[in-house]
Amino acid sequence: MGSTKRWIWEAMNARSEGSGTETLVLAHGYGMDQSVWDKVVPLLVENYRVVTFDWACAVKKNEKLYDPVKYSSYEAFADDLISLLQEMDLKAVTFVGSSMSGIIGCIASVKTPQLFKTLILVGSSPRSEVEQLLSNIENNYENFASAFASLIADPSNEESVKKYEEGLKNMGGEVGLSLAKTIFYSDWREMVEKVETPCTIIQTKKDAAVPHSVALYMQNKIKGKVTLQIIDTLGHFPQLSAHLQFVQVLKAALGS
Repeated sequence: MGSTKRWIWEAMNARSEGSGTETLVLAHGYGMDQSVWDKVVPLLVENYRVVTFDWACAVKKNEKLYDPVKYSSYEAFADDLISLLQEMDLKAVTFVGSSMSGIIGCIASVKTPQLFKTLILVGSSPRSEVEQLLSNIENNYENFASAFASLIADPSNEESVKKYEEGLKNMGGEVGLSLAKTIFYSDWREMVEKVETPCTIIQTKKDAAVPHSVALYMQNKIKGKVTLQIIDTLGHFPQLSAHLQFVQVLKAALGS
């Protein structure tokens, strides 16, 4: 990694652990940062090089980087991802994208297919419509964070709910509303049909944010080879609520 360009790595708080021949890049979603992968990374580093980072919306660490105009589209996030991989001189990575990051990875793979070997899409959706949610964010963000965390994370897993609530509150209402508009006003259904990189879609048995029908839609529309895996847990974050099962599914998808 060239020292003259290390600012991208540093700006995105990127970390690289492990020394395998295959590189996994793990990307968090809305209201989280790279710590969402803390249970998963130790189980992967013996066999893989694992890269984690924070999007600009992880405002607690990247508050100077988030520009609501720039990041009004997933395209800007995809460009950040491409820049990071290029700076690290990485090619043919396995990209594991949670929630919105799955679609960001799809966009980046269409732009620069040589950078991606496989996409692992965890609870991702190309289209959302939640007007009431935006109103709740705008009117009382603290209440929204508590209610949304209880709805989206596994309600039977107190640790997951607490972690997501803390992540939402750390992000703050201003960024939370701006990014929510980016997510919920996006429609990437046509782009999904252009994705040729092989994909594994990971879905929980019940996800209030992304219903099973969305996973089936993406399985049918993605142009490349697609496998759908259902993990026997609830909520939007299987890497938190069922991390051992999540790693098993991930390793199976990687053929190891």
